[in-house]
Amino acid sequence: MDYGKFKYQQAKKQAEAKKKQIQVELKEVKLRPKTDTHDLEFKVKHVRRFLEEGNKAKITVVFRGREITHQELGMAALERITAELADIAVVEVRQKMEGRSMFMIVAPKAKK
Repeated sequence: MDYGKFKYQQAKKQAEAKKKQIQVELKEVKLRPKTDTHDLEFKVKHVRRFLEEGNKAKITVVFRGREITHQELGMAALERITAELADIAVVEVRQKMEGRSMFMIVAPKAKK
């Protein structure tokens, strides 16, 4: 076999493998500590869609002004989201404060 043909076939194999590779993105949903129940459910629906597509999701609670003194409200919102997504998601990074925002990262559960 001539070397040019071999190199061409190798390039084709690599291109095919690259095409079949799945790129996992990190999608983000932002909310506030006083986000109402219905709005929170709507955000959960978006996160659920991201997870069903196979992407990871970052849920961020942004504190503005004096809200930073009530971090337990943000924690409660993230706990509620965790409970609602328990059937299809696994928490990769628990609640973590970073500046004036609290976030957590969820990933889709492994398919059987």
